[in-house]
This record gives sequence, structure tokens and C-alpha cells, in this order.
Amino acid sequence: MEYNTSKNIDLDQLIKLYTSVGWTAYTQSPENLSAAVANSLTVITAIDAGQLVGLIRLVGDGLSIIYVQDLLVQPTYQRRGIGTQLLNLAINQYRSVRQKVLLTEEAAETRAFYEKCGFSSCDRGNLVAFYREF
Repeated sequence: MEYNTSKNIDLDQLIKLYTSVGWTAYTQSPENLSAAVANSLTVITAIDAGQLVGLIRLVGDGLSIIYVQDLLVQPTYQRRGIGTQLLNLAINQYRSVRQKVLLTEEAAETRAFYEKCGFSSCDRGNLVAFYREF
């Protein structure tokens, strides 16, 4: 597995990866997806035999906060440590940043993954999270 920090990602491969995990809201506007990746603070990809199989995308200022916007691994490559490696590579770039945040859907396996990676759920601590969807 090769890990790469280039934001110059083939759009067809990007769409294929997002589609493989069912994130079709992103793929409805390929131009917006491409721009979102290009404007991210950090993007790290996992490449196997020239194919994009995983990606993590961070947004934020890189000094006081980073936000894990996307972390996805093609289903046939899941449970091989790729997501953990992507998350560790990204987080290690911003060790001095105090706030490392992400928002994801509630699912037992998702909760277990992020807790294993050192994240704490706001519903189990003294923080509260809010969001507004349009």
C-alpha cells in the first residue's frame, strides 16, 4: 500500500471511491467534490496497484483545530488497517493542535473504530456537539 499526500487525484477514481461507500451526495457534483479536495487542509490517499482505495480529508486552520471531513476506504479493502493508518498519518501531522474533531453517523462499528483510534464521543463526556443541515 502506498500513501500519498498529493491533492491531484484522478476525478474518476475519486468518484469511484466515494460511490463504493455510498456517499453519493458528494458524487452528484463532481466539480464540487474536486474543488473540496483541492481546498482541503490535508488529503492523504491510499493507493494499491495504481488504484485509489482509501482517503482522508482534513479541513481547518491547522493551528487550533482540524476537522476530519472524510475518511473512507473501499469496502473490499476495509478491515485491513488502512483507515487506521490514514487517520494516524493525518493526526500525527497536527500533534500540537488541541481540537481534533469529526462528525459521523452513529453505528456500533463506527463508534468502536474511532474510540480505538483515541477519539471520545461527545455523548460520553462533558462536551456537546451541534450541527445544522440544510
